[in-house]
Amino acid sequence: KKVFILLVCPHLNLYLAMKKIMFILLLVGSIQGLYAQNTEKSKKFMVDKTLFEELTDVKKKSDKFNLYLNMQGSFDANFRDGFEQGAFKMRQLRIEMKGNINNWLSYRYRQRLNRSNEGGGMIDNVPTSIDYAGIGIKLNDQFNLFAGKQCAAYGGFEFDLNPIDVYEYCDMIENMSNFMTGLNVGYNITADQQLNLQVLNSRNGSFDSTYGITENEEGKLPDLRSGKLPLVYTLNWNGNFNDLIKTRWSASVLNEAKSKNMYYYAFGNELNLDKFNMFVDVMYSHEGIDRNGTITSIVGRAGGHNAFDAGYLSVVTKLNYRFQPKWNAFVKGMYETASVTKSTEGIAKGNYRTSWGYLAGIEFYPMETNLHFFLTYVGRSYDFTSRAKVLGQNNYSTNRISVGFIWQMPVF
Repeated sequence: KKVFILLVCPHLNLYLAMKKIMFILLLVGSIQGLYAQNTEKSKKFMVDKTLFEELTDVKKKSDKFNLYLNMQGSFDANFRDGFEQGAFKMRQLRIEMKGNINNWLSYRYRQRLNRSNEGGGMIDNVPTSIDYAGIGIKLNDQFNLFAGKQCAAYGGFEFDLNPIDVYEYCDMIENMSNFMTGLNVGYNITADQQLNLQVLNSRNGSFDSTYGITENEEGKLPDLRSGKLPLVYTLNWNGNFNDLIKTRWSASVLNEAKSKNMYYYAFGNELNLDKFNMFVDVMYSHEGIDRNGTITSIVGRAGGHNAFDAGYLSVVTKLNYRFQPKWNAFVKGMYETASVTKSTEGIAKGNYRTSWGYLAGIEFYPMETNLHFFLTYVGRSYDFTSRAKVLGQNNYSTNRISVGFIWQMPVF
């Protein structure tokens, strides 16, 4: 009879299994409800606590392991020549682990969960989804080292922010390779003044995958070959003057190919008052091969970053006003130019594009953690010069309204 029932009612087993699952869920819910009733209702969730501490009521006593989930999610309404699209989007989603093993050894690991994890062709054998994977060594009170994959020690305050706190990057930073493998040597001149000398790989992938240089119109391959030491060298200064004025300056030289280098300079300055703070970042890049790619998209040919002697200027400023303990208002402006610094192969020297960015928004911090909700407007305008319009470029603007949340969730 049992065999007959199973043959006639093939969903009977599923029905019985569902009943068991529902019973288990009800049992777990009851236990959880009893636990919640015994928990002090006066405690604020996540006040100086990790998720682990909140759920177990066990105080974490060690700094050897810390786990975070970095999130920025929003609903975006996008406009270009009218309303274009509205959709939910997780702009940032990164898992991060770091800790201090003892008084001289530390580590850090961070990976982007919404980026491909493919590692094929990586010069350092590390997928680009990984931002950090390295160890820190404190030699003494003045010298420290960090070895492994890490963020380039470029200047500028926006560049140094946790990516979840940035609503829209300028084109300069958006098109940069920021996380490479190498070594950083830090030297504390004083408690408030630090120098960093950093040597990293100048790219993540192979020369061809990075630049994609192909044949030109005459069918000849450009005389470009990867150097034997494709590295980027950076000298960085971080200054702090009574917490009122802070600086983050850097100068870098990057080997792109044999006889082709990129020179990058960044000067970040921050002002901090009682309820008000602001920063101004000025960045300039001169690229033997157009690593950024904007000039190539205007004057280049299909197949890769095959324009040469490109120059990029970027000025970014942001002003914050914490008008209430839980409320912050901000405005941000961006000005950028894309130019050719030397006439080559029929490409005239001069500016080809000027872009503007303008942001405004309000943030609400409901708890003592960094969780906050936001409403922001992001506008971008791209103006092409006459020499670019001859090549088929046209001015355009984009707009976005976003409402969402930002949280570096302390998991453990």
